[in-house]
Amino acid sequence: MKIGFIGTGNMGNPMAVNLVKAGHQLTVHDLRREAATNLLEMGAQWVDSPKEAVPGNEVVFTSLPAPRDVEAVVLGESGILEGAADGSIYVDLSTNSPTVIRRLHEIGAARGVTVMDAPVSGGVYGAAAATLAVMVGGDEAVFDRIKPALDAIGSHVVYCGPIGSGAICKICNNLLSMGTGVLLAEALTLGVKAGVDLAILADVIANSSGSCRRLTEKFPRFLFKGNFEPGFATALAAKDVRLATDLGREYGIPMDLSNLIDQRHVEAMYRGWGPEDSDAVARLQEEKAGVQLRLPEA
Repeated sequence: MKIGFIGTGNMGNPMAVNLVKAGHQLTVHDLRREAATNLLEMGAQWVDSPKEAVPGNEVVFTSLPAPRDVEAVVLGESGILEGAADGSIYVDLSTNSPTVIRRLHEIGAARGVTVMDAPVSGGVYGAAAATLAVMVGGDEAVFDRIKPALDAIGSHVVYCGPIGSGAICKICNNLLSMGTGVLLAEALTLGVKAGVDLAILADVIANSSGSCRRLTEKFPRFLFKGNFEPGFATALAAKDVRLATDLGREYGIPMDLSNLIDQRHVEAMYRGWGPEDSDAVARLQEEKAGVQLRLPEA
């Protein structure tokens, strides 16, 4: 397929790499041309604006940090809609607000442009390995058309329902992931302070009913090594948790625990940890408990 790809950062770049490897022809754009250097070396073509990434391509993808960035790239000057024509397809791979993506869908539909949401989960490791979960909302017939491209970036590509359904699934997933991280930090500091070796405690939980991927895959790469290079940045985690609590308010859903998780991420942001990996939030619990959750290098 001929694909426009906008946003070649930590997540977007490896996804774009895998699209090129799968034989798709890419036209790329980012705020920083140097963020796409490797893609250009692989044969991708550079354009100077989102608008220019649309003509001649069967689908345009965005992978951007926040809803406001998506709105600017789609609706702004020299944005995607300026370059789109009747029949164009635009797919947002970002973790976006369902309300925002539905509004973009309405605006696009009025111009004959199909807007889809397809947020991804699996982090930079999954993006590099093409093992992401891809959660797609929008027109199912369009989903079938673009699935070959999505299969190049993910190993679990799921049609979730009408527009916004993918975003909802992703927000619920990330809320659980961030909440699990907060609870894990409490449980692990409790066990360590009470006298159990961290390696033993983590192994027991990983092979018991409390097991989760945050413990078995993420903490060993980040928190347990004292490695807070993103990864998945705390600022993005805080944004995703806030998307969840905002969605809860929109639908009148009680979210007591979720709001506590939200405030923990607010505190981490206040500490200046936004650019660090989201495991940095666990440092708040480490400080309060007087315990550091680190494993010696094997």
